[in-house]
Amino acid sequence: MTADDSFGRLDDDDYPAYTMGRAAEMLNTTQGFLRAIGEARLITPLRSAGGHRRYSRYQLRIAARARELVDGGTPIEAACRIVILEDQLEEAQRINAEHHRDTKSPGMPPSA
Repeated sequence: MTADDSFGRLDDDDYPAYTMGRAAEMLNTTQGFLRAIGEARLITPLRSAGGHRRYSRYQLRIAARARELVDGGTPIEAACRIVILEDQLEEAQRINAEHHRDTKSPGMPPSA
């Protein structure tokens, strides 16, 4: 992939644009924290051709939430589990809302 190819992906939340060092700097944390949440399987960074970890904006948001919990005294393993469950709940709510939107007939009042 060339620089021109990656330029068009800057708005892609899933594009692994950030190195481990840059990600740690952006989150005001350590590279060790990023490795720990990777070992806890909260996020799985992609690897560059040289084997270096690369993170997406979505992964950085997940890592930031875990860091909030850890900073509040939650053990890292529990924080990772909480973030996973929060993410699953958000996805289930999104799917449920889509389902309800798709099943409503036009002109019908919403059910109570």
